[in-house]
Amino acid sequence: MMKKVGIVMGSASDLPIVKKAIDMLVSLSIPYEVHVYSAHRTPAEAAAFAKNAKANGFGVLIAAAGMAAHLAGAVAAQTTLPVIGIPCKSNTLDGIDALLSTVQMPTGIPVATVAIDGAGNAALLSAEILALGDEELARRLEEKREADARAVLAKDAEIAKEFN
Repeated sequence: MMKKVGIVMGSASDLPIVKKAIDMLVSLSIPYEVHVYSAHRTPAEAAAFAKNAKANGFGVLIAAAGMAAHLAGAVAAQTTLPVIGIPCKSNTLDGIDALLSTVQMPTGIPVATVAIDGAGNAALLSAEILALGDEELARRLEEKREADARAVLAKDAEIAKEFN
């Protein structure tokens, strides 16, 4: 049975960003769960989710948070599963604060970090990790890459026809 991807967000306001990861996981037929746990307001719940994630069938965890963005690090501190952080853009520092909080982890507690608001890539990286042990998922990822390339080449042909 395929491992699930666990997605946690620090606030329900992060859902529009997280939805991009959910949509990508759905398109690849990857099971997932989504929760709202704050590293600061619900630390016990966030820790319990991470501590029990492996036993609960998860293979990768994604943590999305803005501003101080300690969620990915707090989750990673409680599990040896791969954790991917999504720094979310805020109104104050355009997400740079979240990016730095997510990417600057101490040695021993790694967090893979995608671009600010990079939920689609977080889902794809999760899929690539899970595909290491799942040939069917690896095939779906290859097909997606090929379809993406065809779409770019179709746009190239369209633009070349108009302007060249």
